[in-house]
Amino acid sequence: MIDLLRAARSFRFAGKGMIDLFRFENNARIHLAAALAVVSAGFFFGLSATEWGLIITQIVLVWLAEAFNTALEKLSDLVSPEYHPVIKAVKDLAAGGVLLAAIGALVVGLLVFVPKIILLF
Repeated sequence: MIDLLRAARSFRFAGKGMIDLFRFENNARIHLAAALAVVSAGFFFGLSATEWGLIITQIVLVWLAEAFNTALEKLSDLVSPEYHPVIKAVKDLAAGGVLLAAIGALVVGLLVFVPKIILLF
């Protein structure tokens, strides 16, 4: 049987995590600002449903990468507060994942928006 109270509590904890991500993490706020700019551009250019799907998917992937990166950094700092080369490698790999997601989002954004921008001129 599904425990609805327990499920609701889980959603509340997840919501707090999302709020904390954007409230306390500078890079997440940068990604949020970029997402707001892209969504605004999407309305301006009148994206199709498919284009919206691509753009929203990329935004969510970058935010997911940022959330996992932040979680790994916090856990790493708890496990090893002082410098450790393996912890540094873990943090660098996680940050690299965010960068990879952001580059992918940039490429998709260019594929969607550049033809529309060209048509303006």
